[in-house]
Amino acid sequence: MLKFIIIDDEPLAHEIIEEFCSMIPHIQLAKNCYNAMEAMQFLNENTVDFMFLDINMPKLGGLDFLKTMTNPPKTIITTAYKEHALEGFELNVVDYILKPFSFDRLVKAVNKVSESQSTKAIIREVSGSMDNSTRFFTKGDKKHHQIDLANLLFIEAYGNYTKLFLKDEMIVSHEKISQYESILNDENFLRVHKSFIVAVDKIKLIEGNRIFINKHKIPIGQTYKNSINKLYNN
Repeated sequence: MLKFIIIDDEPLAHEIIEEFCSMIPHIQLAKNCYNAMEAMQFLNENTVDFMFLDINMPKLGGLDFLKTMTNPPKTIITTAYKEHALEGFELNVVDYILKPFSFDRLVKAVNKVSESQSTKAIIREVSGSMDNSTRFFTKGDKKHHQIDLANLLFIEAYGNYTKLFLKDEMIVSHEKISQYESILNDENFLRVHKSFIVAVDKIKLIEGNRIFINKHKIPIGQTYKNSINKLYNN
């Protein structure tokens, strides 16, 4: 669950953002702040994952407030003024959305926060090499599962989620398959289809356009055939 705050001097803006965010299941409102000083006090005592920040506020504007922070939460700028976009991105904001914005536009911004958090937290390797001691934690079903790479057979895309097939169980993870591809060692794990990554040492046999791992039959995508051929044409 990602916690967020709203910093905006307009009550109507709070109402709109709250209404939209109430329809997104994995985020939770921690605080409504109606000026930067109120937000500063709250953030000095609490931690949140991201914030919706208005630019045009009395006493201390949103961008000036952001400049005062040494380690700010991920920030989504919400403003009616497009001319500050460049300065906003120079301050490493996640997104810059113009009022009035749609639900879809807000979801896109929140997804950017989710992706950046996932990439940062998806894997914490115990060792740098891909040996049997290498493990990572992944979130699924409101729990954090520790995965031993020695037990991982293959990964299957499942919409915006993934299925991790292990020797003894299957876990649905909240991460996208592309994020696993980016952090798994390509000598040990190979993308063989747009929806599948396999553990190379778990492959039992390759026949035609299919890979067999235990009782599982995994398709080989046309664009990935060259990678498969390299396994047995060295």
